[in-house]
Amino acid sequence: MKAGTKMTAPIHALFVAVAILLAASGTVSADADRAVYVLQADGLACPFCAYGIEKQLGRIDGVEAVSTDIESGTVTVTMRPGGSLTEDRAKEAVDRAGFTMRGFKRKGD
Repeated sequence: MKAGTKMTAPIHALFVAVAILLAASGTVSADADRAVYVLQADGLACPFCAYGIEKQLGRIDGVEAVSTDIESGTVTVTMRPGGSLTEDRAKEAVDRAGFTMRGFKRKGD
């Protein structure tokens, strides 16, 4: 082994650990700017249902991601940083998809 090799590995490991921590903390602060809403929808029975409701909600300006849990009938809508969703806009999108919205809540409220 060359001189200095033993010190390089721990320094590299420390650098990697610090980089991971910084990346993780950046992700947390970025997610804090994103509003997340949980909708309760009646009638979700299959992946095609999930696709239809996700497609309609995804068309709303500011929506970043939509995910559906068919078993619980919940749809989670994540907005882009600074974006928000009104209950009326969500209800219209759910209605267009052919479902009935029974609940609307901003996550964390």
